[in-house]
Amino acid sequence: MRLRAAAMIGVLAAGCASQHPSAPVTDRTARSGAPQPPPVAKVTAPTPRTLSDEHYEVKRGDTLYSIALEHGVDYRELAQWNALDDPTRIRVGQVLRVKPDESRGVQIGRANIGARVESRPLDAPAPVVKLPPKEPSKEPETVQNAEFMWPAKGKILAGFAEPRSKGIDIDGRPGDPIVAAAAGRVTYIGSGIPGLGKLVVIKHDNGFITVYAHNRDILVKEQQNVARGQKIAELGSSDADRPKLHFQIRKGSAAVDPLRYLPAL
Repeated sequence: MRLRAAAMIGVLAAGCASQHPSAPVTDRTARSGAPQPPPVAKVTAPTPRTLSDEHYEVKRGDTLYSIALEHGVDYRELAQWNALDDPTRIRVGQVLRVKPDESRGVQIGRANIGARVESRPLDAPAPVVKLPPKEPSKEPETVQNAEFMWPAKGKILAGFAEPRSKGIDIDGRPGDPIVAAAAGRVTYIGSGIPGLGKLVVIKHDNGFITVYAHNRDILVKEQQNVARGQKIAELGSSDADRPKLHFQIRKGSAAVDPLRYLPAL
């Protein structure tokens, strides 16, 4: 009896085992078919361009006229140095030469064919040439001998505050006369510099430049020589919030405070 009972228990256990098979184990971490994310590319910041003081990289908002004014040169020279046929065609990022190329040497002018030529044997000593006495070197131009005069009559609305303001603003009525602060040559007239309206630029001796902005009307032409006190424009409000003259004095490329050079009021 005990043997039969044991046999029956074994048969029942085997039947239960066959009815509940064990579930297969799946590794859900391994996804061989899933796409892998691309590797992150390492981005390096662009290396800033280093230029000599003879070159300038055009920035947004620049014009050839504004670049010429900021570097104290004539825009015609700037166009010539960079072989620009059209002064309006410059692009952001373009590198321009803002000083003459000294490596090209000195231009030789036309020889004086009519000059008298002295003939002498090759072995003859060269004649002694007496040089004129050397003049004492002149001192750099000071405020007193610059001889600038006020270009307009009116109270000062805003003073020199570089870099925000590179000159002074002088109050006035539309049509008031604007005169040249010193004798010189007109190098630019026009509206090619944003924010300055109708503009006159005059080049003077000793590297000085004067700027007259926001005019209503311009009465001179480019390359015209003007005298100190000569009327060159009429006061206006072109590209300005009110009638006024914005007046600058520059020593080369550097803007200086006009009040240091104008007579005391």
